[in-house]
Amino acid sequence: MRVGAGQIIILNGAPRSGKSSIAAAVQEIFDGVWVNLGVDTYAQITPPRLRPGIGLRPGGERPDLETVVPNLYAGLYESIAAHSRLGLNVVTDIGHHDNYSRPLGILHECARRLAGLPVLFVGVRCPVEVIMQRRAASGADGAYVIGSVDDPVPLPVGLWQEEVHRPGVYDLEVDTSRQNPAECARAIRQRLDAGPAPLAFRRLA
Repeated sequence: MRVGAGQIIILNGAPRSGKSSIAAAVQEIFDGVWVNLGVDTYAQITPPRLRPGIGLRPGGERPDLETVVPNLYAGLYESIAAHSRLGLNVVTDIGHHDNYSRPLGILHECARRLAGLPVLFVGVRCPVEVIMQRRAASGADGAYVIGSVDDPVPLPVGLWQEEVHRPGVYDLEVDTSRQNPAECARAIRQRLDAGPAPLAFRRLA
């Protein structure tokens, strides 16, 4: 029996902007089956020698990995499409940018792979001051670049803030410095229920 396509929500923002917390809130609050296919999940199946894979930071620091990154993104988005076509809802937390050693046009290609499917593209905003506080709070394990008195906003963090929201075409934007994850999830639910029909990915494609 053929089922209708599952809803897709793409949460795009810088690291520590709150994307994964919103994705968890969507899974907890929304009705139906919601699968999380985000950057952290995908990192677990990426070979260690190719990591950070789709989490590659802006600035062109690893041109040796850039040849495989578009294919990794393609694999992720084809998986998102496959889940949706099976009637499963998908929430994806990710950080798109095109600041590699040369432009790769990955976001536009990913949008084309979801053509004909229901996609809500959400920009997850957060002031850099709040992001630096979150990084400092979770940086003891060395997983995140943190600031110092001499360098309060390190270059990689600043680049994420500048590049992740280009071109800034969204169906909805949330600010996690003003809204908690549940409030962001409810704003997303209201946008899906009240409309208008999401068009951002269609425009990007």
